[in-house]
Amino acid sequence: MNADQRMEIFRRFRTANPHPTTELEYTTPFELLISVILSAQATDVSVNKATRLLFPVASTPAAIYALGVEELTSYIRTIGLYRNKAKNVIETCRILLEKHGGEVPRLRTDLEALPGVGRKTANVVLNTAFGEPTIAVDTHIFRVSNRTGLAPGKNVDQVELELLKVVPDEFKHDAHHWLILHGRYTCVARTPQCWNCIIADLCEYQPKTPLPTKAV
Repeated sequence: MNADQRMEIFRRFRTANPHPTTELEYTTPFELLISVILSAQATDVSVNKATRLLFPVASTPAAIYALGVEELTSYIRTIGLYRNKAKNVIETCRILLEKHGGEVPRLRTDLEALPGVGRKTANVVLNTAFGEPTIAVDTHIFRVSNRTGLAPGKNVDQVELELLKVVPDEFKHDAHHWLILHGRYTCVARTPQCWNCIIADLCEYQPKTPLPTKAV
């Protein structure tokens, strides 16, 4: 795939969705951080259901820390790995209060020092909360990048580095959201919906999935 093809891919994404954003529901950088921690190996839908109950009750580091692990667990029990996530969230709140004045840090090193926060989570927070041109690579973006030929790589770190290299600067801020939505709803894992894809003619995936035929 050449530079002109990549440019056209992101032009089409922008035309179809000029202002993409995360499907996680949040109002502050802290709420986003907690939501992303909770979303590991879970769907955004399940996280939103839990935080709609949690955030009206506790939406600051101090308030969630005051809940303690057991009470926090009662709010997030429907999310996968909820016990470990509850411990991570409480410890994260403690560190935010003790080391960062209750604010979400804007440095990657500080973010990645928080329990439950890896490179992907840090990238999401830096991009979505603070407007940094980072690209968080999850399973959807890894699949789309390799399947289309946009930014092939053997692991998520390689794909991230390749995306940062090949995505035109004007699209870098929104690239993460466009790619994850494309992977979530069109370029899905088992049977990509090539017949309904706005970049099918630019994609290197073969053979393209044909339009399903209706049973008579």
